[in-house]
Amino acid sequence: MSAAEEILDVVDEHDRVIGQAPRGEVYARGLIHRCVFVRVLDAEGRVFVHRRTPTKLVFPSMYDMFVGGVVGAGESYDEAALREAEEELGVRGLPRPEPVTKFLYDSAGVAGKWWSAVYQVRCDLPVNPQVEEVAWHAFLTGEELRARLGEWAWVPDGLAAYERLRERGAGEVRPAG
Repeated sequence: MSAAEEILDVVDEHDRVIGQAPRGEVYARGLIHRCVFVRVLDAEGRVFVHRRTPTKLVFPSMYDMFVGGVVGAGESYDEAALREAEEELGVRGLPRPEPVTKFLYDSAGVAGKWWSAVYQVRCDLPVNPQVEEVAWHAFLTGEELRARLGEWAWVPDGLAAYERLRERGAGEVRPAG
């Protein structure tokens, strides 16, 4: 099944399920759906950053400081966060990501609106990112990440999630220890 054929829950402005539709239709019609964003920190407290592949349906070839994706039909945010993090990082046995915040993101006509559940997890495992999702990756310190915010083309929903983490005092990444 292609990504466009994946079935998603369609939700309302209050995040209540009101139906289901294929992802391609959800994007084309601008229907509200659910996504997860997982900030991944390594043992040194650095953030996993990657450039999306050019084949992605939304925001191709842009940089992202979160792994994640859409929540499948009938799937919980928590289940999707763990599934997406393990898939994109190419690991098994990751600790359960911890929820941090949730907000409704408006893509300004790109693919509608989506409820964005933001998580954080520590990954001490060697990563082997999914080549269909990740074109390049590295773990960056907070300072390195901030230096690139104005240099690289970032996914706008990830930047919105980052800003919300900063507002909550959870956005700054500091060295471990």
